[in-house]
Amino acid sequence: MRAWIAASLIAMAGCASQPPVRFHSLLPAVSSASAASAPTAGAPLAVELGPVTVPAAVDQPQWVLRASDDSLRVLEGERWVAPLRDEVRAAVMARLAERFNAVDARTRPGPASGWRLRIEVQRFESMLGREAWIEAAWSATSVATPVRTLACTSRLHETAGSDPPSIAAAHRRAVQRLADQIGERLKAMDQSAAVPAC
Repeated sequence: MRAWIAASLIAMAGCASQPPVRFHSLLPAVSSASAASAPTAGAPLAVELGPVTVPAAVDQPQWVLRASDDSLRVLEGERWVAPLRDEVRAAVMARLAERFNAVDARTRPGPASGWRLRIEVQRFESMLGREAWIEAAWSATSVATPVRTLACTSRLHETAGSDPPSIAAAHRRAVQRLADQIGERLKAMDQSAAVPAC
């Protein structure tokens, strides 16, 4: 009995020595500045954003970081609060709603016109002490006729520090820039029959 108790105490001590897991999100915290920022004037921008795909190497709860020698490190104690593909989708939709008066056509009825949006994240890298990289191929197809389609690739990088909160913040900024590029082109196509250049 005493041996069992001693073994249990040792196991509990081992668990207690493990650092707590930290969770991060690509959604920014709500601040007074973001709450006060008004979206672009005009009719709502109806967007039907399908599931976002991400590279298999980073499609896991633990963070995967690239070191200066190009090796990859898995950080067990740093994780996204939701699957990365869901985090990217939520962050893009939140930014489109904030800046471009977008509504999610999958959950809210919007205008008859609108856009079916697909995003394929081809690169999502965190480089310690250097930068966060996001490369995404995305396409938008009009719901109304005549059907118009735009296909683009966005390559974005943001300076990042060597600590996890700095890396998460850099990725948040990169995702916001991705959403801004998408929103600007969708608004341009809403206002003109021409298809803007990528």
